[in-house]
Amino acid sequence: MHARVLIVLTGLSLGAAACATVEAPTTTPPEAVSSAPAPVDGYDWFYHLDDGEARLVYGLAESDDLRLGLDCRAGSGRLMLSAIGGPEAKPEILVEAGGETERFPALSEPSELHDGVLLTAAAAAAAPVFQRFRRLGWMALWQDGEREAYAPHPESRPNIERFFAFCG
Repeated sequence: MHARVLIVLTGLSLGAAACATVEAPTTTPPEAVSSAPAPVDGYDWFYHLDDGEARLVYGLAESDDLRLGLDCRAGSGRLMLSAIGGPEAKPEILVEAGGETERFPALSEPSELHDGVLLTAAAAAAAPVFQRFRRLGWMALWQDGEREAYAPHPESRPNIERFFAFCG
């Protein structure tokens, strides 16, 4: 099942990379804050390196409960974002790190693992929100006006820097 999801994400990333542009948000979400959130038991940022590609995913270990994924090729400077949205989710991924926000137009298709849709978007690793995430170590995902902050546990914090150093 995981291989199929990765194949779908890879195909979507090629299509999204060809046509996606980054749009700056017109307004900062009303509750954007710069204070660091606390890690959540069981959830963390997981780093996986495989044959010239890397993945940094926030979710629950050993499960399909993944909240936000970032994928890249070695030295590419490009990211592919993936998130699960509700059935009525806008075709965008809105992320925040320490008050820095960016909105990325996304491809949306029905999720095979969850109710709702799989959202995928291309982005530059050098985008300000990702550089802020790299420095602070946490990122929030905004969906339907709700903010979910994703903070690492201390032992996994270095995975964020490893990921961005690998991606270029």
